[in-house]
Amino acid sequence: MKKIFILSLLVGMLSAQNPTVYSSLGDKIYDNAQNIEKLKDLEYFLSFRSKIEQYTLDVENAKKYGFAIESGDKSKNKRVYLNNLRDLIKTNDFFLRSIQSSYKYAIENNDNDLFSYVINSGLIDTQKHKDEIKEYYIANSEDINATGVIQKFLDEDKMMEEQREARVKANKSKKDKEAEKIRRIRQKDKEKDEALKRSLEEELIRKKTQIREEQKRELSY
Repeated sequence: MKKIFILSLLVGMLSAQNPTVYSSLGDKIYDNAQNIEKLKDLEYFLSFRSKIEQYTLDVENAKKYGFAIESGDKSKNKRVYLNNLRDLIKTNDFFLRSIQSSYKYAIENNDNDLFSYVINSGLIDTQKHKDEIKEYYIANSEDINATGVIQKFLDEDKMMEEQREARVKANKSKKDKEAEKIRRIRQKDKEKDEALKRSLEEELIRKKTQIREEQKRELSY
């Protein structure tokens, strides 16, 4: 039973994407690492190539260290791991600030290639900049392919417009049905009123006829 528990624990750790030790800090580092590594091939970040490569290596080593702690390796120290993560998060934040600066640079200098790369880098909050990204695309749509984030936003806008039109159509249909219902009710009321009026007129004619017949009989005596 104990062996099964240990085996399950090891399988769980191996299937985990990141170490769970200090995950609130580690996840930010590990989840961004792959996207930061891709920056080294971007001309705007060529001067940081060696720093990016070293950072990527440091992150990989830290990750192995974290998994080693989880596996119960007594030679690994949590305090050392935590301090390592604190150093790495500083570099992580440096590159996040750099990518944000490159985003602003791309807009200010109409650098469409850099703009497209940055918004699809996975390192900026595109939802926060959604309106700005769409405005830039509209202004430069002839020179930018609507792929990735831009296409996602366009699809979302299209879906929202279709949903809005569907709601308008549904509301119109509902109003039309209500109007038709009211028209039928009024038509029935009108028919009832007319039937009642005819009935009263017929009753009046019948009574007048009856009275004339009675008067004729009285005069004949």
